[in-house]
Amino acid sequence: MRRILGVALLVTVVAGCGGEQGPAGDPSTSAAAASSAASPSSVGVGAPGWPGVGGEGKCPYLGSADVAQFNGQQVGKVKLGGEGERPACFFFRPNGEEQLRVRIFTGTEAEAKALVDSVAPVATSSPVTLDGGWKGGAQPTEKGAVFAVAKGGTAVAAVSNQKRTIAPKRAVEKAIEAVK
Repeated sequence: MRRILGVALLVTVVAGCGGEQGPAGDPSTSAAAASSAASPSSVGVGAPGWPGVGGEGKCPYLGSADVAQFNGQQVGKVKLGGEGERPACFFFRPNGEEQLRVRIFTGTEAEAKALVDSVAPVATSSPVTLDGGWKGGAQPTEKGAVFAVAKGGTAVAAVSNQKRTIAPKRAVEKAIEAVK
Protein backbone atom coordinates (compact mmCIF):
# COMPACT_ATOMS: atom_id res chain seq x y z
CA MET A 1 0.00 0.00 0.00
CA ARG A 2 2.81 2.42 0.88
CA ARG A 3 4.54 1.60 -2.41
CA ILE A 4 1.34 2.44 -4.31
CA LEU A 5 0.95 5.72 -2.43
CA GLY A 6 4.61 6.58 -3.06
CA VAL A 7 4.28 5.85 -6.77
CA ALA A 8 1.00 7.81 -6.95
CA LEU A 9 2.69 10.78 -5.25
CA LEU A 10 5.66 10.56 -7.61
CA VAL A 11 3.36 10.46 -10.65
CA THR A 12 1.41 13.44 -9.32
CA VAL A 13 4.60 15.43 -8.68
CA VAL A 14 6.13 14.58 -12.05
CA ALA A 15 2.88 15.42 -13.85
CA GLY A 16 2.66 18.75 -12.05
CA CYS A 17 6.26 19.81 -12.66
CA GLY A 18 6.28 22.76 -14.94
CA GLY A 19 9.06 24.44 -13.02
CA GLU A 20 8.42 25.85 -9.59
CA GLN A 21 8.35 29.62 -9.46
CA GLY A 22 8.32 32.19 -6.73
CA PRO A 23 5.54 34.73 -6.39
CA ALA A 24 7.13 37.12 -8.87
CA GLY A 25 7.44 34.37 -11.49
CA ASP A 26 11.18 34.09 -10.93
CA PRO A 27 12.21 30.52 -10.08
CA SER A 28 15.31 31.79 -8.27
CA THR A 29 13.24 33.46 -5.53
CA SER A 30 12.27 30.29 -3.70
CA ALA A 31 14.07 27.96 -1.35
CA ALA A 32 13.15 25.27 -3.85
CA ALA A 33 15.70 26.82 -6.16
CA ALA A 34 18.30 26.35 -3.41
CA SER A 35 19.36 23.14 -5.09
CA SER A 36 18.48 21.58 -8.39
CA ALA A 37 18.90 18.29 -6.55
CA ALA A 38 16.03 19.24 -4.29
CA SER A 39 13.59 20.23 -7.00
CA PRO A 40 10.75 17.86 -7.79
CA SER A 41 11.62 17.74 -11.48
CA SER A 42 15.04 16.25 -10.81
CA VAL A 43 13.94 13.47 -8.46
CA GLY A 44 14.98 10.10 -9.85
CA VAL A 45 12.76 7.10 -10.42
CA GLY A 46 11.72 5.55 -7.12
CA ALA A 47 12.49 8.73 -5.17
CA PRO A 48 9.44 10.50 -3.79
CA GLY A 49 9.47 14.17 -4.77
CA TRP A 50 8.22 17.26 -3.00
CA PRO A 51 4.46 17.67 -3.11
CA GLY A 52 3.17 20.87 -4.65
CA VAL A 53 2.64 23.92 -2.47
CA GLY A 54 -0.96 23.96 -1.31
CA GLY A 55 -3.04 26.27 0.84
CA GLU A 56 -2.10 28.11 3.99
CA GLY A 57 -2.06 26.18 7.23
CA LYS A 58 -0.11 25.42 10.38
CA CYS A 59 2.79 23.00 10.11
CA PRO A 60 2.03 20.17 12.56
CA TYR A 61 5.68 19.46 13.37
CA LEU A 62 7.56 22.76 12.99
CA GLY A 63 6.47 26.14 14.30
CA SER A 64 6.95 29.51 12.62
CA ALA A 65 8.86 30.83 15.65
CA ASP A 66 11.32 27.93 15.35
CA VAL A 67 11.80 28.59 11.64
CA ALA A 68 12.38 32.30 12.27
CA GLN A 69 15.03 31.38 14.82
CA PHE A 70 16.70 28.65 12.70
CA ASN A 71 16.61 30.51 9.40
CA GLY A 72 17.11 34.04 10.72
CA GLN A 73 14.13 35.47 8.83
CA GLN A 74 10.58 36.36 9.81
CA VAL A 75 7.84 34.01 8.63
CA GLY A 76 5.00 35.66 6.74
CA LYS A 77 2.98 32.63 5.64
CA VAL A 78 3.06 28.87 6.03
CA LYS A 79 1.67 26.64 3.31
CA LEU A 80 1.22 22.90 3.31
CA GLY A 81 1.67 20.34 0.56
CA GLY A 82 0.55 16.76 0.33
CA GLU A 83 -1.88 14.99 2.61
CA GLY A 84 -1.94 13.23 5.94
CA GLU A 85 -0.83 14.13 9.41
CA ARG A 86 2.69 15.08 8.24
CA PRO A 87 2.35 17.27 5.14
CA ALA A 88 5.35 19.03 3.63
CA CYS A 89 5.63 22.50 5.15
CA PHE A 90 6.65 25.56 3.14
CA PHE A 91 7.64 28.70 5.05
CA PHE A 92 7.58 32.07 3.30
CA ARG A 93 9.11 35.43 4.17
CA PRO A 94 6.79 38.44 4.55
CA ASN A 95 7.73 39.49 0.98
CA GLY A 96 6.38 36.17 -0.36
CA GLU A 97 9.70 34.43 -1.05
CA GLU A 98 9.98 30.85 0.13
CA GLN A 99 12.67 30.58 2.78
CA LEU A 100 12.42 26.98 4.00
CA ARG A 101 10.68 23.74 3.09
CA VAL A 102 10.60 20.63 5.27
CA ARG A 103 9.25 17.17 4.60
CA ILE A 104 8.78 14.01 6.63
CA PHE A 105 8.36 10.99 4.38
CA THR A 106 7.40 7.47 5.44
CA GLY A 107 7.58 4.60 2.97
CA THR A 108 10.07 1.87 2.16
CA GLU A 109 13.70 2.08 3.21
CA ALA A 110 14.72 2.34 -0.47
CA GLU A 111 12.30 5.25 -1.06
CA ALA A 112 13.53 7.06 2.05
CA LYS A 113 17.16 6.71 0.96
CA ALA A 114 16.25 7.82 -2.58
CA LEU A 115 14.57 10.95 -1.20
CA VAL A 116 17.66 11.78 0.87
CA ASP A 117 19.90 11.23 -2.16
CA SER A 118 17.67 13.44 -4.32
CA VAL A 119 17.89 16.32 -1.82
CA ALA A 120 21.51 15.87 -0.66
CA PRO A 121 23.20 13.65 -3.26
CA VAL A 122 25.69 11.16 -1.84
CA ALA A 123 28.13 12.07 -4.62
CA THR A 124 28.36 15.75 -3.63
CA SER A 125 27.11 16.20 -0.06
CA SER A 126 28.93 15.83 3.22
CA PRO A 127 27.82 12.73 5.14
CA VAL A 128 25.89 13.45 8.33
CA THR A 129 24.70 11.36 11.26
CA LEU A 130 22.20 12.42 13.90
CA ASP A 131 21.44 10.76 17.23
CA GLY A 132 19.15 7.77 16.96
CA GLY A 133 20.68 6.29 13.79
CA TRP A 134 19.62 8.98 11.26
CA LYS A 135 22.07 9.15 8.32
CA GLY A 136 22.20 11.28 5.22
CA GLY A 137 23.87 14.34 3.79
CA ALA A 138 24.15 18.11 3.89
CA GLN A 139 25.57 20.69 1.56
CA PRO A 140 25.49 24.36 0.70
CA THR A 141 24.14 25.00 -2.78
CA GLU A 142 24.15 27.87 -5.24
CA LYS A 143 20.99 29.36 -3.71
CA GLY A 144 21.04 28.06 -0.13
CA ALA A 145 21.61 24.79 1.70
CA VAL A 146 20.07 21.33 2.10
CA PHE A 147 20.02 18.72 4.87
CA ALA A 148 18.38 15.30 4.62
CA VAL A 149 18.53 12.10 6.68
CA ALA A 150 16.82 8.73 6.75
CA LYS A 151 16.29 5.94 9.23
CA GLY A 152 14.56 2.80 8.03
CA GLY A 153 11.62 3.81 5.87
CA THR A 154 11.46 7.39 7.16
CA ALA A 155 13.24 10.39 5.67
CA VAL A 156 13.31 14.00 6.83
CA ALA A 157 14.56 16.67 4.45
CA ALA A 158 14.87 20.45 4.49
CA VAL A 159 15.85 23.05 1.90
CA SER A 160 16.75 26.56 3.06
CA ASN A 161 17.52 29.80 1.26
CA GLN A 162 20.40 30.32 3.74
CA LYS A 163 23.91 29.27 2.65
CA ARG A 164 24.83 27.55 5.90
CA THR A 165 23.58 24.00 6.52
CA ILE A 166 22.82 24.73 10.19
CA ALA A 167 19.36 26.17 9.35
CA PRO A 168 18.05 23.09 7.51
CA LYS A 169 19.81 20.83 10.02
CA ARG A 170 17.99 22.42 12.95
CA ALA A 171 14.68 22.23 11.07
CA VAL A 172 15.27 18.51 10.40
CA GLU A 173 16.20 17.87 14.05
CA LYS A 174 13.00 19.57 15.20
CA ALA A 175 10.90 17.64 12.66
CA ILE A 176 12.45 14.35 13.82
CA GLU A 177 11.00 15.00 17.27
CA ALA A 178 7.54 14.55 15.66
CA VAL A 179 8.57 11.14 14.31
CA LYS A 180 9.46 9.73 17.72
